[in-house]
Formats: sequence, C-alpha cells, structure tokens
Amino acid sequence: MSGIVQALMAAPLALILAVTALRALPEAGERSGLAAGLGLAAALAAWMMNERLARTDPAPRAVRIAVPLVFGLTLILVWEVMTRAFAVPAVLLPPPSMIWERLTGSTAILWADFRQTYLKGALIGYGLGCGAAFLTAIAIDRSPFLQRGLLPVGNLVAALPIIGIAPIMVMWFGFDWPSKAAVVVVMCFFPMLVNTVEGLKAADRMQADLMRTWAASYWQTMFRLRLPAAAPFIFNGLKICSTLALIGAIVAEFFGTPVVGMGFRISTEVGRMNIDMVWASIAVAALAGSASYGAVVLIERAVTFWHPSVRGSGR
Repeated sequence: MSGIVQALMAAPLALILAVTALRALPEAGERSGLAAGLGLAAALAAWMMNERLARTDPAPRAVRIAVPLVFGLTLILVWEVMTRAFAVPAVLLPPPSMIWERLTGSTAILWADFRQTYLKGALIGYGLGCGAAFLTAIAIDRSPFLQRGLLPVGNLVAALPIIGIAPIMVMWFGFDWPSKAAVVVVMCFFPMLVNTVEGLKAADRMQADLMRTWAASYWQTMFRLRLPAAAPFIFNGLKICSTLALIGAIVAEFFGTPVVGMGFRISTEVGRMNIDMVWASIAVAALAGSASYGAVVLIERAVTFWHPSVRGSGR
C-alpha cells in the first residue's frame, strides 16, 4: 500500500507542472521550448506514477482503473502541449482542447450522427449478423455437409474488402440505414460463425460420452453441456463484432447516406477542413465502440462466472 501512496503523491506534481506548462504556452511561440519542457516533465511525472501503480501486486480494482486512466490523460497532456508549443496548424492536428470545444458545442449534430450510425445501422446489423451466425453454426454442427461446404466459402467471403461490399449494399438497399446494417451483417457474420463453430467443439469428450450414457438427446446435450462450454468462444466473437459493427457502418456511409451519420460527417468535414469536427466524430465513435465492448464483457462475466478466466479477473 505504501507504493500506492508514493505513486499518488506524484499526482499533485504532475498537475502543477501541467498547469504551468499550459499557462506558459505563448501565442507567438517565443517560449515554446520552456512550455514543451514543462509539459514533458509533467508527462514524465505522470508516467512514473503510472509505473508505480502498475507494479502493485495484488492490484485493487481502483488501481486497475487508474492505470489506463492516468496513461490516457498523459497522452492527451503531451498532445495538448506539443501542438500548442510548436504551433501545429489545426488543419493538421488540432489540440485536444479545441476538439473538446467542438465536441461540447456540437452535441445536437453529433447525437443525430450517433443515432443514425450506431443505434440504427451498427446495432441492428450487429444483432442480425451475430444472431444469424449463431443459428447457422447450430445448423453446421448438425450437418457435416454444411461444415465442409459452407465454412470454406465463409472464409472466402470474410476476406472480401468492405470498400467493395459497401457500394453494392447501397445499390441494393438504398442510401438510408438498412444498407449500413447490411454491411454490418456481412462483417459480423463470419467472425461470429467461426467462433461459435469452434466453441461447439470445446466440450470435453468424456463429458459428452457421459451424456450419451445417460441417454441425453442432442438438444439436451447441446443446452446442458456444449453451449456452456462454448460460451467463452461465443462471447469472444461478440466482442470482436462489437467493434467491427461500428467500423462497418461508418465506412459504409462514405458511399452514400442521408445528410447525417458519423461517416458522412467525417467525409464532409474533411472536405471543409474542419478537422476538429472530424476528431470530435472520431472521439464519439471511439467512446461508443469502447462502451459496446465493455457492455459485452460485463454480460460475459455475469453469464460465464464459473469459467476460470472470469473467476481469476474478479479480484
């Protein structure tokens, strides 16, 4: 615990150096070297604090949360100081403070984009793609023909580039969110399918023989043994697809969409040289993707609480 206290004592020093550096940043750049030095000193103090926290073993939950938080804030601090100290043009890389101002000043626009891209295109496509993949995996498990014939074709389709699929889906389903959901279905289907099929093979052979000894039917064995054993694989596919879904919806919007959506906003604002708005949209997408991934992780821990990996991570 003393190591944690020593690490936390470095936080005020990092904060004082950071505030001093930001106040020393000039408009013309005469003291840019001093400001950059103070900013780097603050980042170094934060890095030392994070290093001390990361070495804490066993690490309490608060420490496990503090390590990535301090690391992320350190990167933002260095970004802010360097872009202002060396007068980096905003069209190339705006400072985080400018992105934050755009983020808080354009909440209505960003919310409309988020609703169009995530709540409609990404989320609906995610549910349809993962659900269809799960049911297809059950069918493949019942049919050797599908197992030998569909999986190779699935691997081929999974290798298709999204920039080739997206224009076709826009032509088929129109410019609104259904075409984006269709792209997401294609992107999520085969990662989820492969993980589920592999998971259904994970049941112990002796346990399967025991179920047959008890005269258990196929579906009894499936629900009582094989699906619980496959749960880690299934959730692994869900976690992978939770980030792929948003990426697919955003990229699909580059090829045709109404005047709303994250992909539309990024492509439009790049043409207008409003790079701070582009970064604000990227920040919203990153937060949404991280929240989706975190939600799946929480559900996984609640459902597979019996698994050794989950029990080990609950310290």
